Amino acid sequence: MAKKLTNQDNFLDLVPVRSEKINWVTLENDIVQIQIDRNSWLDKVVRVFFKTPTMMKIDLDQYGSYIWTAIDGKSDISEIAEGFKEKFGQEVEPLYERLGSYVNILRNNEFVKLEKKS
Repeated sequence: MAKKLTNQDNFLDLVPVRSEKINWVTLENDIVQIQIDRNSWLDKVVRVFFKTPTMMKIDLDQYGSYIWTAIDGKSDISEIAEGFKEKFGQEVEPLYERLGSYVNILRNNEFVKLEKKS
């Protein structure tokens, strides 16, 4: 069981863990595509009227793809940041702001959850 997060926890010490509900594949050039099944009753109703696809596909850019693959459920955000900086250098500055925003977007969309390091 994951330990409850508090406001006192250092964001960089938290470990992002991918949701088991999210499927993904690696495309050409190491680009990650997140695939989300749209099978809720609302999705089915909308599909009847608007012919929407049964699966939503989100292609990440090179930065998002790197971060997604670095999320292994063991590495904390500071460790992911070190690898991110090593791979992309100055082009990812301001590093911690960008990475923090991205991880929060993933968390808000329930693609990942944050846990305290064991």
